[in-house]
Amino acid sequence: MVGLAAGLLSGVFGVGGGILIVPGLVSLARMDQRTSHGTSLAAVLPIAASSLVTYWVHDHVDWPVAAWLVVGAVVGAVAGTALLNVLPHRTLAVAFSVVLLVSAIRLFISMGAEGRGAMHLASAIALVVIGLVTGILSGLLGVGGGVVMVPAMMMLLHVEGVVAKGTSLAVIIPTAAMGTWRNRSNDNVDLRAAGVVATSGIVAAVAGGWIAARMSDSVSNFLFATLLIVVAVRLLLQARRESRSDVTAVVE
Repeated sequence: MVGLAAGLLSGVFGVGGGILIVPGLVSLARMDQRTSHGTSLAAVLPIAASSLVTYWVHDHVDWPVAAWLVVGAVVGAVAGTALLNVLPHRTLAVAFSVVLLVSAIRLFISMGAEGRGAMHLASAIALVVIGLVTGILSGLLGVGGGVVMVPAMMMLLHVEGVVAKGTSLAVIIPTAAMGTWRNRSNDNVDLRAAGVVATSGIVAAVAGGWIAARMSDSVSNFLFATLLIVVAVRLLLQARRESRSDVTAVVE
């Protein structure tokens, strides 16, 4: 069930699906938080690859943009997995939620994107930085990073929504691969669970990509902005629960 939902989300919105896989593994499979993050990345890899095929067939991938994003994302994934056992998740969740809410508001206000112009040095540097942030979040939270890359490409480079989603998936694959390799060395991956989630998500991912290719930009952007708000609220609620648990533990 988690894999099917994550696959559909990946195909329609160009994300890895980790924003559903992580809470699904924790709540339904009773997996601990750190293992769920590593397992999520392992499952995201084949799901994102399946979604990418559909976008690629429709010529909805900007490969030069993807290449610059990958440069930063792979380095960021290494840093994120190293910080997984160090950085407080509550602080990161709050900061990440603020970024998602700002991105959602911007998408609601400006729903269209006319396509990017020529690539310049400043654009390349911006893409590397976006990739770096994406990779760090990927390694820490077990997400592919599409919720950051897609709105960033649309707002900063004016990349068309469906192309931003396809490009995001192209970046998610090497990012998830690096994060999975690093997490496995730290024993934070359940490969059997990842295999089950990925297998059920592949078909749904292809179907989601087919839907995205036929969806209007305005509807797609509205739904994506709504998704960002849902994810931000979920992270804030999770951070609040963790804060209350910490206070209770101190009192006891």
